Amino acid sequence: MNWDETGADTGDLTDERLDDRLVDAGADGEDTAVEAALRPKDLHEFVGQEKVREQLDLVLKAARARGATADHVLLSGAPGLGKTTLSLIIAAEMGAPIRITSGPAIQHAGDLAAILSSLQEGEVLFLDEIHRMSRPAEEMLYMAMEDFRVDVIVGKGPGATAIPLELPPFTLVGATTRAGLLPPPLRDRFGFTGHMEFYAPTELERVIHRSAGLLDVAIDTAGAAEIAGRSRGTPRIANRLLRRVRDYAQVKADGRIDRDIAAAALRVYEVDARGLDRLDRAVLGALLKLFGGGPVGLSTLAVAVGEERETVEEVAEPFLVREGLLARTPRGRVATPAAWAHLGLVPPQHGAKGQQGLFGA
Repeated sequence: MNWDETGADTGDLTDERLDDRLVDAGADGEDTAVEAALRPKDLHEFVGQEKVREQLDLVLKAARARGATADHVLLSGAPGLGKTTLSLIIAAEMGAPIRITSGPAIQHAGDLAAILSSLQEGEVLFLDEIHRMSRPAEEMLYMAMEDFRVDVIVGKGPGATAIPLELPPFTLVGATTRAGLLPPPLRDRFGFTGHMEFYAPTELERVIHRSAGLLDVAIDTAGAAEIAGRSRGTPRIANRLLRRVRDYAQVKADGRIDRDIAAAALRVYEVDARGLDRLDRAVLGALLKLFGGGPVGLSTLAVAVGEERETVEEVAEPFLVREGLLARTPRGRVATPAAWAHLGLVPPQHGAKGQQGLFGA
């Protein structure tokens, strides 16, 4: 989410410019359609997130044993890790219908009141990007979660009247990519909070094998490992890369995916062995070749790669930092020794000494 100085949401501008990134963890129209077919239907099918899965299984089993609705659930983590899938699984495990909406769609308390008043007993309400809900709606949600009641305000000014409206017991599943933006009163009302971690390559291999079976794609262990290693720890990206490699294998080979086919396909799509794409390599290349590894200011770096400052900071940098290829320091952005090695470049002597002081190597 990007905000300009006036508070207006500018995130769509970045999304529109980068919606063709193969390694973007956000879901586009094609992903949404395909994911519906690939999603696991219960917790036993769900791959990865062992701790969250085990804890959530206990919560749901206990609720079923009591014949009660499950506690409210908050799922946090980066896009593409399975928050929506888990919400659907929660509804399936509880044998309840699910209502799906999102924080940006609820801009007024009346919007939320209309949704809550139409819920059935035991229904699951999935609220994606819950941190982007308006403040009046958020305050109404406090009472709904705790007391299963909302006060509907009728009229305006001194003559306004609050009419209490009783709600049937329901389970709220909130999903957020930025848990730190949730106010404490809202976080405290969730009975269970699960943080979704990035997947290990071995877990992504299991995801890829399962998806390949559902898509009727022949893939061997080495081919799955090659795709998993470039998937940034994210199942959504792994499934997207699998579909692009499948296309390549059908056109350029016999349809079967092995390591060589997977590597050749992803070279065509400019996704390298560590999952970096054109934008990532452009940022690293500018930092290393133009600025000797840094430190360099964010705005200067953005100009060098021909992108907006927000694009570099919010789209490219998080993965580069997580991979240990770039560091944010008070003096600016600095490349790590791993960045020089990844691009096959030799750091200059003064850069090497400066980095030695920064990284202790």
